[in-house]
Amino acid sequence: MLIQFFYTLRAAKLKVTVPEYLTLLEALQAGVIASAEDGGVASIDDFYHLARTSLVKDETQYDKFDRAFAAYFKGVEMLTDFTADVPLEWLKKNLELNLTPEQKAAIEKMGWDELMETLKKRFEEQKERHEGGNRWIGTGGTSPFGNGGYNPQGIRIGGNGGGKSAVKVWEQRAYKDYDDSLELGTRNIKVALRRLRRFAREGSELELDLDGTIHGTAANAGMLDIRLRPERHNKVKVLLLMDVGGTMDEHVHRVEELFSAAKTEFKHLEFYYFHNCVYDFVWKNNRRRFAEKLNTFDLIRKYNRDYKLIFVGDATMSPYEILQAGGSVEYNNEEAGAEWLQRLTHAFPKYAWINPEPQGVWQYRQSIALIQQLMQQRMFPLSLSGLEGAMRLLSK
Repeated sequence: MLIQFFYTLRAAKLKVTVPEYLTLLEALQAGVIASAEDGGVASIDDFYHLARTSLVKDETQYDKFDRAFAAYFKGVEMLTDFTADVPLEWLKKNLELNLTPEQKAAIEKMGWDELMETLKKRFEEQKERHEGGNRWIGTGGTSPFGNGGYNPQGIRIGGNGGGKSAVKVWEQRAYKDYDDSLELGTRNIKVALRRLRRFAREGSELELDLDGTIHGTAANAGMLDIRLRPERHNKVKVLLLMDVGGTMDEHVHRVEELFSAAKTEFKHLEFYYFHNCVYDFVWKNNRRRFAEKLNTFDLIRKYNRDYKLIFVGDATMSPYEILQAGGSVEYNNEEAGAEWLQRLTHAFPKYAWINPEPQGVWQYRQSIALIQQLMQQRMFPLSLSGLEGAMRLLSK
């Protein structure tokens, strides 16, 4: 069984070796992940951690491992207790609901306070599973509570969403970092980013002027004439804030290309992650996002005003996440996201927002219009022309 798992990892271009594979087998035979409580039978979650520890030596390869692991063990679910108050059988998706445009238009939105108060009442009143309805927590209906149904805004409970308008997502979420080693397809992106680079000759450090040395030697009848010049310095500084998780999963590959190109082109590059909208903290590592977060005020104090601020995100979220205190899908933020965006753009006057969503859909997303307004219309698509436009603006 595991020899095919090994070949799956190799097919995913992970640098796993035979000795590492044998180490995994030895660990299994020694009962490293078996315990007395479960009768000596290890869980799939235990095997995942043991296999990753044995086979992967570089954390930048964790995402490739996760995808290969999921592909090989397709159908084996690893559940977390994020629906402890809602029986899982309530959320089994047994039907798909198809509504006409007229029926969708007839479904009204609730306000924020009404939405949260109504959910609290539903938890107290509901005693059984429902599907296809317009009131209870369930699946496939028009209720704003549950999963797999249609409502212009609501609270998604469990599972994967699809409408991209949930106000709260009640599940344990873990987001992967973008792979900064991806190089394929980044050449044109590098060319576009290069518009922002600024070099200046400064200081006393010298470097060999190869062209000058060749010309000087030729003019000196072949006698070596070494020429030196002040070393060139790449002076541009970039602060990159990237949206990760949720709807951004659809754009991971393109954002990886952008991130990889930016790390190559900009000597002074600092990057952090956020989810949907920036609030009072950002983070460097998504696996330790709550343990090693950086206060946004500290971010502003840490970097000077000469940094170019670049946001990367699809700006696709509930408007509450931008305008409402407590509107974040993950925790109760004390201040609205709009307040933090204004603080950041005030602290770093040279800023732009790169959006991977097709520009043709921007006019249909209320949240994108709000972000554009907060960005003073400095939003550009993640295309070569869009990047060139953003770099041209930042270099002024």
